[in-house]
Amino acid sequence: MNEKRRRTRKRPEMALPVTDAMTGAVVGSIGNLSQEGMLLLAERPIAEDALYQFQFDLPDTQGRPYRFEVGAHELWSEAASSTGRSWVGFRCIDLGPEDARVLAAWLADDADTDT
Repeated sequence: MNEKRRRTRKRPEMALPVTDAMTGAVVGSIGNLSQEGMLLLAERPIAEDALYQFQFDLPDTQGRPYRFEVGAHELWSEAASSTGRSWVGFRCIDLGPEDARVLAAWLADDADTDT
């Protein structure tokens, strides 16, 4: 299979809940992340072609939780095998400089990656 992604994506080692920053509701958990996008296993309906403001925690280089807030644009979705859930692909459209630095360090860690 030929890889079409521009950036390597990494799967988190544990469930990482994602919250809608506007409502405070958990919308799902991260399937994988890159500098440019994320795969979300959504537990709630996600509007097609919509913009979202999400929050989630990733460990920083010292292993402490670091809170990210990212603007994301929904690109595609498909039903997951579990009832009421869906896989949703997002493009990150707004990530602050410090968030980008911490994310790059997390992605560079030697843990499991999706290529």
